[in-house]
Amino acid sequence: MTSKLTITPGQLSLDNLRHIWRDAALLELTKSAYTAINTSASTIHKIVEKGAPAYGINTGFGKLAKTHIPNDKLEELQRNLIMSHSVGSGELIADEVARLILAMKIGSLARGYSGIRASVIDTMIALYNAGIMPCIPSKGSVGASGDLAPLSHMTLALMGEGNVRVAGGLQPAKEALQQAGIEPVRLASKEGLALINGTQVSTALALHGLFLAERLLEAAMVSGALAVDAAKGSDAPFDPRVHAVRGQPGQITVAHVYRELLAGSEIRKSHLVNDERVQDPYSLRCQPQVMGACLDLIGNAGRTLLIEANAVTDNPLVFAEEGDVISGGNFHAEPVAFAADTLALALAEIGALSERRIALLIDSTLSGLPPFLVASSGLNSGFMIAHVTAAALASENKSLAHPASVDSLPTSANQEDHVSMATFAGRRLHEMAHNTATIVGIELLAAAQGIDFHRPLATSPRLAKVQQGLRQRVAFYDKDRFFAPDIEAAKQMVLQGDLGASNKDLFGGLY
Repeated sequence: MTSKLTITPGQLSLDNLRHIWRDAALLELTKSAYTAINTSASTIHKIVEKGAPAYGINTGFGKLAKTHIPNDKLEELQRNLIMSHSVGSGELIADEVARLILAMKIGSLARGYSGIRASVIDTMIALYNAGIMPCIPSKGSVGASGDLAPLSHMTLALMGEGNVRVAGGLQPAKEALQQAGIEPVRLASKEGLALINGTQVSTALALHGLFLAERLLEAAMVSGALAVDAAKGSDAPFDPRVHAVRGQPGQITVAHVYRELLAGSEIRKSHLVNDERVQDPYSLRCQPQVMGACLDLIGNAGRTLLIEANAVTDNPLVFAEEGDVISGGNFHAEPVAFAADTLALALAEIGALSERRIALLIDSTLSGLPPFLVASSGLNSGFMIAHVTAAALASENKSLAHPASVDSLPTSANQEDHVSMATFAGRRLHEMAHNTATIVGIELLAAAQGIDFHRPLATSPRLAKVQQGLRQRVAFYDKDRFFAPDIEAAKQMVLQGDLGASNKDLFGGLY
């Protein structure tokens, strides 16, 4: 970690969050935040001294909220809470997602509505900056009453319990904290509840999906433009007048991107006249309409998730000025679930349209290219089964795109009787994104193959640069060979954002 990011509570930007997700910058908390933190913690201390019952401070939790807990048992209450709620299962959440969880939790608690001591927040920052990532199982939250189980596993690390991940390897938390010179936290009144109530896990998983969706949208526009040229398609459907009369903002923006990507193509110039085709298939012609709608969905989801990333979502909330502690429901992650569900739609459609273009390119009656994009077809199968893989993944995404937010199972003896399922809604985006990245990677290979068959005619300068970058990793497919490594190389170009990075001036302002 070389760069430093200062967290001002309530003011994280999407660029800040992308930076945390991508680069693991060192974190610090702005000094001005500590006044509100300390005032909020002092309010909790006064409530404890007074002895009046207050949920989660000196009572049990959920259905047990009517049980009063004596002052000498309050630390044990918070410890028991974390231990009993650490019941997650499944694969561990990736480090880039864990970083987002920690950073957003730090920012939320630092707003001064949670009653948590500054020393606990400082320990979280120290943990993050030491590269100690909590081992958080990915399954076990229904996205209401907060992401209780996964955030409990996060809190275990602060307490020196369980395992953590350091430089990709597992290590006992107690040992890792000792090596980093970090004192384990002993939780005071309400602090365990403040740490595990909240939507940070759901939001981090959805942000992970959002940032991958941005890269996939860019890559699919590049591969889609390349497919237009490979199939000797027309750029007339990208005329700005067509999109202006409809007025959809994403569509207008995306059409501009396609025009720029295809500008200067010799292949296009070669069939401007005497082309017997009147219209291209929808997968070529309607790209601005589909991808523009995806851009709008991604933008809407980003706005919702940015609000949530800065939100105070634990319970109860401390309003120190009035001395009030109010039980509410900000932990209910319905906005996150809806955002994740719409991202799932965008991911599925990006992949679905890309799969259709692969099918077009391998069909010589539509593309005018050699069957299955290989010489001596019959002896060689070419891209025949690569397309089958793309079709299989596109079909999987259709099932995964079913909205998670429409499901609900009551928990906690019907006290928590409606939940959001936001955590699964966010978690499944990773699998969908990898499915779509594979599809777009296959399209990139297929379109590049088609471009090579048109030589000596060249594609546009922008697309030629992409073609060159691909050919440095994957050779022209002259005859059948072990194909999976080629697909993986193209997929990684998509996931790493290489296709968008080669056209930064076009994509920089999309989000």
